[in-house]
Amino acid sequence: MKTRRLGDLTVSAIGIGCMPMAGVTAGMYGKADAGESVATIHAAIDRGVTFFDTAEVYGPRANEELLGRAIAGRRDGLVIATKFGFRIGEGGISGVDSTPANVRRACEGSLKRLGIETIDLYYQHRVDPSVPIEDTVGAMADLVREGKVRHLGLSEAGAATLRRAAAVHPIAALQSEYSLWERDVEDEILPAARDLGIGFVPYSPLGRGFLTGQIASRADLPEGDYRLNDPRYSAENFAANLSIVDVVKDIAARYGASAAQVALAWLLAQGDDIVPIPGSKRRATMNDSVGAADVTLDADDLARLDAAAPRGKTAGPRYGARMMAMTRL
Repeated sequence: MKTRRLGDLTVSAIGIGCMPMAGVTAGMYGKADAGESVATIHAAIDRGVTFFDTAEVYGPRANEELLGRAIAGRRDGLVIATKFGFRIGEGGISGVDSTPANVRRACEGSLKRLGIETIDLYYQHRVDPSVPIEDTVGAMADLVREGKVRHLGLSEAGAATLRRAAAVHPIAALQSEYSLWERDVEDEILPAARDLGIGFVPYSPLGRGFLTGQIASRADLPEGDYRLNDPRYSAENFAANLSIVDVVKDIAARYGASAAQVALAWLLAQGDDIVPIPGSKRRATMNDSVGAADVTLDADDLARLDAAAPRGKTAGPRYGARMMAMTRL
């Protein structure tokens, strides 16, 4: 497996997003089998994947526990990333919380659930507008000094917040949505990250499954799937967005590759500082995604994809209004 750099951190060129594996309701990406999820992590390690992404809020907490079980005895050489930033009570998630006290509480819990002594990459999951980023990153930096965390990251932060954070402590990575159908980070956020030497970790690099070419209509989604309420999967936007997939599939056929591999290869071609983390819960999809590291698109392919999916032209917003309000702050 090829490697890339996120700041001073070396990781496999493609990581694994563990969110679908455990602790996510059946209304997200369908039910997951814990045994298959663990087997997927083991198979990924065997293929040279070193970068695994989870979060306290996934489950909540069950996702970290599953990853912890899977890496027991296989920790050496792995880069484990997790996230904090939500207020989680008996009634569920009740908002964001990046106070220094919650930073420390969440870290201690994540270390126990993951069964590790140090978190390799610790992200603020969402910016908390009520807490100065300097206070939050300061608390995260304390964890680095204590040896509980190696590197710091932010998720869905705006360019100005990223600069303020980096002034307190080096930031290794920014995780935000980025794919052929979500390119708005190219305007200000990705350039800011590059100015600061911060690596970029795209989540949802396959458009929540849309760019795989496996979903031809809304009828292909199971009842209760949250994507039925996703603006880009809506009846009015679905057909328009399929035009992107048509080009992806055409290029994939030329390479004997899958549509997912082409979508990921396009991301990899955007810069050596980009490390996508496609979500997987089965060995088949993981193996397909990891294979994208061996697909190299030529200039004509990249031009065709850019023309099919120009920045800002995907039909519909990427989230509903409530979720959008929590991004790029």
